[in-house]
Amino acid sequence: MKMLDRSRGVKAVILAGGRGSRLSEETDSKPKPMVEIGGRPILWHIMKIYALHGVTDFIICLGYKGDKIKDYFYNYNLYSADITVELRSGVKIHSTQAEDWRVTLVETGQDTQTGGRLRRIRNYLGDDELFCMSYGDAVADIDIAGEIAFHRAHGKLATVAAVRPMARFGALHIEDGAVTRFEEKPPTEAGPISGGFFVLNPRALDLIEDDATLWEKAPMERLAATGQLQAWRHDGFWQPMDTLRDRINLDQLIERGQAPWIKW
Repeated sequence: MKMLDRSRGVKAVILAGGRGSRLSEETDSKPKPMVEIGGRPILWHIMKIYALHGVTDFIICLGYKGDKIKDYFYNYNLYSADITVELRSGVKIHSTQAEDWRVTLVETGQDTQTGGRLRRIRNYLGDDELFCMSYGDAVADIDIAGEIAFHRAHGKLATVAAVRPMARFGALHIEDGAVTRFEEKPPTEAGPISGGFFVLNPRALDLIEDDATLWEKAPMERLAATGQLQAWRHDGFWQPMDTLRDRINLDQLIERGQAPWIKW
């Protein structure tokens, strides 16, 4: 509880402006973060992960079809509530199941790169107010409050969750040409990668030059080279939604009641 209390008041910035070209079956009509798993946009699932750890103040970076995300949140309370419609005087909201969140939706450009989107929301952050940042297309059972506490303790500009993704295909264990063991989707033997869940000091955004800057290139490389990027190890579940196969897999986990990130 103490760690959760320390995360209250922290904002979460979510990059939600991408086109999601590898999910074109879904994203021709909506931005990738609005693709649904379990009947809810994956963006909502990511926000619920943060809210579970006391982070309920969100800044959403919009781009491709950002109007769809604005419509969703503008009408969210209406669709979550019992209502009475007085045709002349308007709508009365009765009981509602809407979450107690604050959501700021920022137009960050149709073709702006990830770093550029972060640069454009700089004015919505305090001068020395740490914040969380993630992409709008991956879920995890990550300890957000723990990562925030870790970031406060080391005092550097940036923390990134280091994850080990699951292999996409089954592994064949072969000896003398014979398959001795088959392992369905084993943990990858590759090294850790960025899981896309960050905690940042706003001064890290000073490394972003312009709209064309990719956060994953020069800014992160500079942070690493100057010793300002620390890794928060996450050994639990992590899954991006890059393809239709990924979406179906996440959907099936929810249907079976086996979605590790759903703890609410």
